[in-house]
Amino acid sequence: MSALELTLIYLLAAVLGVVVFRSLKLPPMLGYLVVGVVIGPNALALAQNSDGVRHLAEFGVVFLMFAIGLEFNLPKLRSMRRHVFGLGLLQVLLTMTLTVLGAFLLNWLLPSLWNIRWQTALALSGVMAMSSTAIVVKMMAERLELESEHGKRVMGILLFQDLAVVPLLVLIPALGSPANEMFMALGLALLKAVVLLALLLMGGQRVMRWSLTQVARHKSNELFMLALLLITLGLAWLTELAGLSLALGAFIAGILISETEYKQQVETDIRPFHDVLLGLFFITIGMLLDWHILLQRWPLVLMLMALSLLLKLSLITLLTRLMGATTGVALRTGLYLAQAGEFGFVLLSLSHEKGLLDAALLNPILASMVLSMLATPFVIAYSNRIVMKLVASEWLQQSLQMTHIARKSINTSKHVIICGYGRCGQNLARMLEGEKIPYMALDLDPDRVHQAAAAGNSVVFGDAARLQALSAAGLSRASAVVITYLDVPGAMKVLANVRAHAPQVPVIVRTQDDHALDKLRAAGATEVVPEAIEGSLMLASHALALVGVPMRRVIRIVQDQRDARYNLLRGYFHGADDNAVDEGTQERLASVTLPAAARVIGRPLSALLPLIPEVRVVNLRRHNGKNLAPTQELLLESGDTLVLSGRAEALAMVEDQLLNG
Repeated sequence: MSALELTLIYLLAAVLGVVVFRSLKLPPMLGYLVVGVVIGPNALALAQNSDGVRHLAEFGVVFLMFAIGLEFNLPKLRSMRRHVFGLGLLQVLLTMTLTVLGAFLLNWLLPSLWNIRWQTALALSGVMAMSSTAIVVKMMAERLELESEHGKRVMGILLFQDLAVVPLLVLIPALGSPANEMFMALGLALLKAVVLLALLLMGGQRVMRWSLTQVARHKSNELFMLALLLITLGLAWLTELAGLSLALGAFIAGILISETEYKQQVETDIRPFHDVLLGLFFITIGMLLDWHILLQRWPLVLMLMALSLLLKLSLITLLTRLMGATTGVALRTGLYLAQAGEFGFVLLSLSHEKGLLDAALLNPILASMVLSMLATPFVIAYSNRIVMKLVASEWLQQSLQMTHIARKSINTSKHVIICGYGRCGQNLARMLEGEKIPYMALDLDPDRVHQAAAAGNSVVFGDAARLQALSAAGLSRASAVVITYLDVPGAMKVLANVRAHAPQVPVIVRTQDDHALDKLRAAGATEVVPEAIEGSLMLASHALALVGVPMRRVIRIVQDQRDARYNLLRGYFHGADDNAVDEGTQERLASVTLPAAARVIGRPLSALLPLIPEVRVVNLRRHNGKNLAPTQELLLESGDTLVLSGRAEALAMVEDQLLNG
């Protein structure tokens, strides 16, 4: 098979695998693993795990470690030091210790199924200590749990696991050395790593900043990319030359760049290489799996999966509880981190290469890891139900939380519920206070909630995506709901709850851009405000004013642009305190609710305004609160509220026509 044919097979299989797993709402990494199994030499045999492919896949690990190095920064570690160096350190050390002891126990209990050396047991303990950063972080972000109590602990443990990979990459090759040379090899490897790290970190950051600055001055994307690849692969080659791993050098390169002002640009540029090559690495891991051995040794596979899940779940839950978390938070943390991790595959592959693990044990271990990762999305999805059933105090705690929210909002009506109390939510709250409009904010960051509540702000800890929290905040009595965080899946959950239980309440959604505009409106959003568009309008208005365009004309141009985007901003609702300038010519809004006796009930919208074409319908809201696009065929019903746009005189005529026939 030619290199081109092999490449096409890999690409086709990868695309199909990712499409299938994305459609099932499972992580694409699992798709790569399954694809590797299917096309590998032990199944369809469409591709061989050749040396060339394996060497190329190694670069996926290089770029993975580089990305981890980019995320490594001292302020972040300092802010999370209790979770990282307390909980994370204990989890890794105790998991490794218990795994080694468990391996020896299996040697004694099941010598026919399991018989390994202490070097292999130590290498496998490092594999066991890892959890999946890619799966867990993605699902927590979708569930808006990154700032929750269990989310912070999960992130702290994952961060220390990522850091623990570095010494393990040094340890495992040394364990593969001959017995009489092992301790000398380990000591020499550690000495080399310390010396290399000291040399690079002491003066490397200054050299890195100077080098990237020189390259950036040429303002060439191609040159910057080439320099970035040269630095990453050059440092990887340097550490390999010193007898260490490629991944260690890439990790150092990431650390050196993380403290420079080029970090964001580097993360953007390196992403395509990182994703593609890492996908290839997971395909090669899947190709190692021999399903024939699995069928022969399925009891061992199930036993390894069950033991690993139970050990990590029990240990992490116990450690988290001992370090001050509630039982519910501790159990959630354990459920989220019980599975195997992508770095576990890296360490397992390295152990196999160094002769620490033969194929007879590699395949059952690999299969148990894949199965545990496949189960993770379902475990996380049902984690709240599991915790509520197993932990009686969790139900009571959540009830107390809802009671606290309800107590804060019990005397409030016609208020605005603010979902998310970050910078945007706080600015909105200040404006509402200025207009004497009550509000109730829900946020999942306990530190932010504590500080804001102490300052007198009406904010409580609660997940706005949960119906219980919205109901406790007085959803049925609210005048509006505003979603301030940039998370479309989270916004969709809020919209579904509002639409099902309080359809009369309008919802305003903030988004990054207008890609999900139609999707959010179809889900029940009254208005969607894309940040990118508002930013561009403000930029344009400043530019027009600075080049001499009269401010009055600038305001009109910007308003016209908004008219094309936002139905509810076409004109304005007139009030007694409005300026009367241009009163006869300026467009405004008026809302008219149709009574049951109106003669237009049952007639289509196309027949509504034949005599006054300068008035248009910009929005129609049913009596149940549902927003509808004002199409010509739409039949009018009793209780419909029409938002009309036009000049004052025309609006008055139309209103009289609608109400009096």
